[in-house]
Amino acid sequence: MRAPRTEAERFAPELLLAAQGGAEGIRAALFDVDGVLTDGRIYIGEQGETVKAFSTLDGQGLKLLAAAGIEPVIVSGRDSAALRRRVADLGLKQAVYGAADKLAAAEGVLAALGLGWEAVAAMGDDWPDLPLLERAAFACAPPQAHPELRALADHVTRAAAGHGAAREFCDLLLMAAGRYGQLLQAQRRTLDAR
Repeated sequence: MRAPRTEAERFAPELLLAAQGGAEGIRAALFDVDGVLTDGRIYIGEQGETVKAFSTLDGQGLKLLAAAGIEPVIVSGRDSAALRRRVADLGLKQAVYGAADKLAAAEGVLAALGLGWEAVAAMGDDWPDLPLLERAAFACAPPQAHPELRALADHVTRAAAGHGAAREFCDLLLMAAGRYGQLLQAQRRTLDAR
């Protein structure tokens, strides 16, 4: 068996400081779906069903955030059976579907969680996500995001949307919160016990 190494993922110290959020740290992370958790393409079958491809890397990142006490919140402008199934499979507790006004939707969830914007990070890719990224303590966008969102973001991921971009965002938040190494070591112990 190989000896465990230190974390392979690296972020600049100033980026980690920015991703820490306000005095209480980041306690919720808002995620758009199309163009963030997916590559932005929407497949519609002959029967009108929507088919989406989700990354397992991103899904694991969302679960790790929840395990670290950072609430993942889905704020989607669209609604589909595929999205609802993915949210349920991941065990996510907070999701808003078909939100025409993403700001109002997010503020409702944050009020229910008792959180202000200083405790929130957000990831989006297009204009409907602008109000969230403008208010969040830390803003992130995938590289294929609209230029206005990339310009606003504190971090533009190296990974593409639907191909690990959300996981990179999650890893960054976990490192900034000081939880990444602990979660990684716990996973290694789990694997070693088999």
